[in-house]
Amino acid sequence: MSADANDGTADRDRRRAAVRDEARRFARDEVAPHAGAWDRDQHMPRALVTRMGELGFLAGPLPVELGGGGQDNETNVGVYEEIGRACSSVRGFLAVHTGLVTQCLGDHGSPEQRERWVPRLARGDLVGCYALTEEGAGSDVASLASEAVRDGDHWSINGTKTWITNGGIADLAVVFARTGPEAGRKGLTAFVVELPSEGWEALPLGVEPLGHRASDHARLRFTDVRVPDEQRLGDVGQGFTIAMSALDHGRLGVAAGAVGIARACLDEVVRHARERRQFGQRIGDFQMVQADIADMSSETEAAAALVARAARAADRGDPDTTRLTSSAKLFATEAAQRAADKAVLLLGNRGYGNGHPVERYYRDIQGLRIYEGTNHIQRLIIARSLIGRP
Repeated sequence: MSADANDGTADRDRRRAAVRDEARRFARDEVAPHAGAWDRDQHMPRALVTRMGELGFLAGPLPVELGGGGQDNETNVGVYEEIGRACSSVRGFLAVHTGLVTQCLGDHGSPEQRERWVPRLARGDLVGCYALTEEGAGSDVASLASEAVRDGDHWSINGTKTWITNGGIADLAVVFARTGPEAGRKGLTAFVVELPSEGWEALPLGVEPLGHRASDHARLRFTDVRVPDEQRLGDVGQGFTIAMSALDHGRLGVAAGAVGIARACLDEVVRHARERRQFGQRIGDFQMVQADIADMSSETEAAAALVARAARAADRGDPDTTRLTSSAKLFATEAAQRAADKAVLLLGNRGYGNGHPVERYYRDIQGLRIYEGTNHIQRLIIARSLIGRP
């Protein structure tokens, strides 16, 4: 490797470290002290979105000319990890707004669409949501029932979406609907809907989520919502492809957030193992406790390495990106689940009550095993990428 190449790598590493340090400070000073209260109140302040826009977190991977930070995916997952270490609800907002909406527009939007919406999303002037999931179509995206019918130079959208993160606070929605008689994935098209819009309703979810309680989750109802054809995202029938590429971005955010949860659980367990004394010694001096700590640490480092590898593959445009991203999401969320389980057990009554963060981590990690495709679906994606589809 030449000296110039070494200098370039060193500069990139310094920039990446600087962004991560900024995210760590933000998470530590502006998120972590309030995360428990936001979880209990089931709400996070809108000012937090503006603040993340000021820090460049809302569009870090987008081009500078569109208001983004021009960051690579490896830099961006560091931001997700640090924020996820403090609050999964804030990290979840960011993954939807940035990964599923803003990056989706950056990837598939026309030049006019990108210029119209991406800079405003990057600043936090607009909040984005990703309207894909329906009661009858979760993992099976191709079975979407929402319809969009062409009416001159407009489309009329009818249907209902559920569990839409940011749905109740969004100013912009990427909406997927069936536009043709073709069965399955070939009949889906994506649209950008500016909100509020006549015929659009954001409704309460109707249940209290187990975790991510500070996030906004809503049901969306579309009744003859008219959308100009110029707000169609991509070609007619390209919706499935757009949805899957956006989910690759989202899965990286989920995987990195899971690493953050695992690190947070390890932090709490190590602190407790040093301070808590039983039978005349620190509980950390018991070999069974040490074994749990060693497993948590090793699995967390392995998960972080796999997330970084998937991010680098995405940066290269590697054809294995989807498999690696699914692998990272699967392994990191399962490792974080085990870490949260150990943390609650090792902290005993402290970990069992909502006065301690590990109780929140335990609840939050369950959602990450479901979001952006359940871990059963990730296993299918990985296996089929290796052996081929039937």
